[in-house]
Amino acid sequence: MTNLEVRPVPELCDLVPSHGPVVDLHEARDVPLGGVRAMRVRRTLPQRALPLVGAWCFLDEFGPQHVDMRVLPHPHTGLQTVTWPVAGEILHRDSVGSEAVVRPGQLNLMTAGHGVSHSEFSLGAEPLLHAVQLWVALPDGVAASAPGFEQVSDLPVWEAPRARATVFIGDLDGTWSPAHVHTPMLGAEVVLDAHADIEIPMVRGFEHAVLLLGGTAEVAGTQHTTSGLLYLGDGRDFVRVRSLDGARLLLLGGAPFAHDLVMWWNFVGRTHADIAQARADWESDARADRFGVVAGHDGARIPAPELPNIRLQPRRRLPRTPKEPS
Repeated sequence: MTNLEVRPVPELCDLVPSHGPVVDLHEARDVPLGGVRAMRVRRTLPQRALPLVGAWCFLDEFGPQHVDMRVLPHPHTGLQTVTWPVAGEILHRDSVGSEAVVRPGQLNLMTAGHGVSHSEFSLGAEPLLHAVQLWVALPDGVAASAPGFEQVSDLPVWEAPRARATVFIGDLDGTWSPAHVHTPMLGAEVVLDAHADIEIPMVRGFEHAVLLLGGTAEVAGTQHTTSGLLYLGDGRDFVRVRSLDGARLLLLGGAPFAHDLVMWWNFVGRTHADIAQARADWESDARADRFGVVAGHDGARIPAPELPNIRLQPRRRLPRTPKEPS
């Protein structure tokens, strides 16, 4: 997925010290995703007060909506894209030669490294789409590596009474995803049946957050809604989750990210110069040398917006006034 904002906000996301367990709701921001008949996405990462959850640095949810999604080739650097559909099918093509349809219960994971480009198109005429698109920041030593792609269709499931979680990234209580990531982290879709009341194990050194994808749920003693991302801080051994009528949740976690990084448009780097060079390379006639070519689009692509007329500066996480944890 691309960030199609005309004036994307520069972000420098820094390592955040431990704050212990908290319960903070970070409201979503509506963003149009391209074109006159743009579908709208709800963006909950990055935010000024919450630029990262572990290495998770970007989170968009779109749908459920009947829409013809057409995202032309666009570039990425320094990250992994994670595509997790809840409803609908999405065709992925990229410049390393991949062509794959991702369906609910399957994971698409693309590693940008030094540079990659890709496109995403929904299948069918205005199908029902509901999905999340996430980015994972790559650490030093990997951020400038060669690009790659994998699709994982056989994902493990962690089970509890009246609940189950499909682990698509990392580890949940010993249930491991086979997807290849480069920092300690967790991504799981949790489905709660009616009258579920469970404790989900957590890694004390991870920070965690929960996005409600559907239904109603109480998380850490707080009634959660679809209006935003519920940040739970770190220092927890478990979180209690309850649902009267059933719910679907996205659970994210990870060790605090150990590197500063600047985010702008579709690029993740360490400095202003990294971002400026990536943009210049994408706009040059020699863009294929770094980003390759996505087959099937006859050279069509999404051009980069203009850089802001300032040097990209750090944006630090703001102090928070947390609720008492449950």
